[in-house]
Amino acid sequence: MLVQQILASKGDLGVITVAPGTTVQEVAEILSARRIGAVIVSADGKQARGIVSERDIVRELGKRGQDCLAEPVESLMTAKIVHCTRAESTDTVLGRMTDGRFRHMPVIEDGQMVGLISIGDVVKARLMELAAEKDALEGMIKGY
Repeated sequence: MLVQQILASKGDLGVITVAPGTTVQEVAEILSARRIGAVIVSADGKQARGIVSERDIVRELGKRGQDCLAEPVESLMTAKIVHCTRAESTDTVLGRMTDGRFRHMPVIEDGQMVGLISIGDVVKARLMELAAEKDALEGMIKGY
C-alpha cells in the first residue's frame, strides 16, 4: 500500500499547523482539543519548519517544569523533519518511523505539505493489506 492510499482513506482532514512563536501552552491546548498527537510548525501553512508532538512537550515538562509552557514552540520542536512522499510504501514509512522512534510523519512533495500520517495510520493500512492477503490465500486454498 502507498502513502497516497492512506491519505485518501483519511479524507481531507488537512494538516494542523501552528505559527512560529506560538507558545508551548497553546500547542498543548490544540493537541488536547483536537485529540491529535502532533502539529507542524509553519509560517505559511504549506512549508514545514518543524514538528512538535505531545512527547516533545512531556519530555520538556519533565526536564524543566512548567516554565517551558510559556516559551515559543521553536524551543522544543524538531527542526530536522523526516518526511515521506505519497508514492512511498507503507513498509518503507513504517521502517523509517520505527528506526527514528517517532510516530508522526509529514507527507511533503515539491517542498509543500500534502498530508500528515501517524504510525497508527500506517499500522492500520498494513493490517488491512495483511487481511486482504489472508483472504486471497484462503480463497486460493479453498478453490473460490
